[in-house]
Amino acid sequence: MPTNILVIDDEDSMCNFMDIMLTKEGYKVETVISGRDAISLLKNRNYDLVIADLHMPKMTGIEVLKEVKKFKKDQDFIVMTAYASVDTAIEAMKQGAVDYITKPFKVDEIKIAIEKSLSHKTLVKENKTLKKQLQGDNSFDNFIGTSQKVVNLKKLALRVAASDSTVLIFGESGTGKDLIAKAIHHHSPRSNGRFVTINCAALPENLLESELFGHKKGSFTGAVKDKDGLFKVADEGTFFLDEIGNTSLAIQVKLLRVLEDKKITPVGGTEEIDVDVRLIAATNANLENDVKEGRFRADLFYRLNVIPISIPPLRDRREDIDLLVNYFIRKFCEKLNCNIKTIEPEAKDLLINYNWSGNVRELENTIERAVLLCQEDILDINDFPERLNKPVQTGVVNDSQPDNPTLESIEKAYIHFVMSNTGGKKSEAAKILGIDPSTLYRKIDRYELKDFPDQNKNKKKKN
Repeated sequence: MPTNILVIDDEDSMCNFMDIMLTKEGYKVETVISGRDAISLLKNRNYDLVIADLHMPKMTGIEVLKEVKKFKKDQDFIVMTAYASVDTAIEAMKQGAVDYITKPFKVDEIKIAIEKSLSHKTLVKENKTLKKQLQGDNSFDNFIGTSQKVVNLKKLALRVAASDSTVLIFGESGTGKDLIAKAIHHHSPRSNGRFVTINCAALPENLLESELFGHKKGSFTGAVKDKDGLFKVADEGTFFLDEIGNTSLAIQVKLLRVLEDKKITPVGGTEEIDVDVRLIAATNANLENDVKEGRFRADLFYRLNVIPISIPPLRDRREDIDLLVNYFIRKFCEKLNCNIKTIEPEAKDLLINYNWSGNVRELENTIERAVLLCQEDILDINDFPERLNKPVQTGVVNDSQPDNPTLESIEKAYIHFVMSNTGGKKSEAAKILGIDPSTLYRKIDRYELKDFPDQNKNKKKKN
C-alpha cells in the first residue's frame, strides 16, 4: 500500500508543489490550506505522515500539532518554517514533531526528512510488536487452567502486578511459580527493566552470596576480577528468588538489608551500592514453620510476605488436567516435528486420576516422553509409565496420611523416593531434584531421612 501523506499549508502554490513532487516519488498525497480542515480529516482518516507549515492564519502548525496529539498520539509530523523561525520549529519538536525543514528547501531535503520519519515510524511499530510478543510469551495465559482456583489466582496476580510491592509465592515444586513471577513482571511498570532469576537451592552458600551481591577482586580464591551481583544486574527491574527457604541465616540478614535500605555490599567490598529492585520470592517450604523452628528469620519473612500468592497443586485442580494434556501433546508434536497425536479416553482418565506429586512439570515430562516414544498417532495407556497405574511407593508416604498433606511432608516423601531410585547416591539424586548436593545434605539432615532401599536393585532381582 502507498504511503499516505497529508500536507497543510495556507499557500496554494506550496500545496501544488508538494503534491506534484511527492506523487512522483510514489506517495499518495492530500493537501489542505487550513488547520481546521486538517483536523477534521485526521479525525476520520489515517495518514502515515503529516507535513505542516508552522505559520498559518487562524490556526498555526503548532496548534494543529497539539490538537491532533490529543486524539492521535502516534501521529508523525514534519513541520516547515522560515529561517528566522527556527526556535518555533524546535518548540514543535518538543511538542512531538519528528523533524523540521526550513523554507526555502531543496527537494532532496524534504525527501530525506520524509524517509527518515517513515523509517522511524517503522522502527517504533516493530518495537511495539516485539514488546507485545515478549509480553505474550510471559503473559498469565501461559499459566494454563480454567478452574476457579486458577481464575482467582490470575486475578490476584494481575492486581499485584500494577504495584511495586514485594511478593511471596507459595507452591510445591513444579506448580509454575516461575510462570507467575514472569507474568507479574511483564504486566508491571518495570516491564521495560530486566527480569533476573536465581534458584537459591541450586548453589552452595558462598557461591550464592557472590551471585546475589557480587564480589571484589581477590575477595576469595578464584575471584580474579570484580563481578556485579544479580541485584545490581536487576536494577530498575525485577529479581525473582526461587526457593528462598533454602538460604542460610547469614544470607537472610543481607536480603533483609536489601529490602529495608535498598543497598548491597559486594563480598570483600566496603562501599555500598544503591539498587532499585522489585523482589519476588518463592518457596515450596512452610516458611512459618521454619520461622518457629529458627531456620528462617521472622523479620525477613514478614518483609517478604507483603503480598502472599498461593499456587494450588495439580491434584487440587484436576479439572485443568484435560486442558494441560491437550496443550502438551500439541507442544511436543510441534517440537519433535511429528504428526499431531490424539489420546485415548482411557489414557486421559489415567492422567486425570494420578496424584502428580511433581505437579505440572511432572505431567509435562510424562507427555513429552509418551509423544517421543509412541509410534502411532494415538497415545494409549501403554505409552505411559506403569507407576501411573498404582500409588507412588516412597517408603515415607502411607495410607494413614491425610488427603491434604503439608508441603514439608510431600518434599520429604519425594526426596526419599528419588534417593531410593538412585540407590542412595546423593550426587545423582541432587541432579534429578535440580538442587545443589549441599542443599540435599541439609534437607536429608533436616528431615532425618535414612535407610534408602535401592529400588532399581529390587527390580533386577525380580527379573
